[in-house]
Order: sequence, then C-alpha cells, then structure tokens
Amino acid sequence: MAISEPTAVFSIRNDKDQEIKQVMQLVYGALEEKGYNPVNQLVGYILSEDPTYITTYKNARSLIRRIDRDDLLQALVRDYVRNG
Repeated sequence: MAISEPTAVFSIRNDKDQEIKQVMQLVYGALEEKGYNPVNQLVGYILSEDPTYITTYKNARSLIRRIDRDDLLQALVRDYVRNG
C-alpha cells in the first residue's frame, strides 16, 4: 500500500484575486497620497472605465488598466460577501 500525498490544488482564480488586491492597494495608496478621495475615484473609474479618474502617480493608471473591469467587479463582490 503506497502512501499518498494530498493533491495540490491549483487555482487561477486565487492568483488573479491576489493580483487584483495588490493593484487595488497600490492604486488606492497613490490616490490617497495625491490628496484624492480613493473610493470616489475608483468608483468613477469602475462605472465609466475612464482612466483619467486614476492618477498617473506611481504608475497607478497603468496598473489598474491591466485588470479587466469585469474581473475587478467580481473580485470586489466576492471579497465583500466573504468578509462583510
């Protein structure tokens, strides 16, 4: 009888959510440092997909544009439901 090892679970979703979280934290911080209300700016960006809501400071605009808006919304809703 062979000793079996537990199966490793590979999840692209978890990796993608982690990437989104990191980008959001960086963008939020850059907006805050520049004196903007990060929540208002991010909501404006999400609703309109207009990148001018996001500052170019610390490459924030470029970073957030790498994330698909649908993926971003899904991650935000998932996190909100899980963590209240």
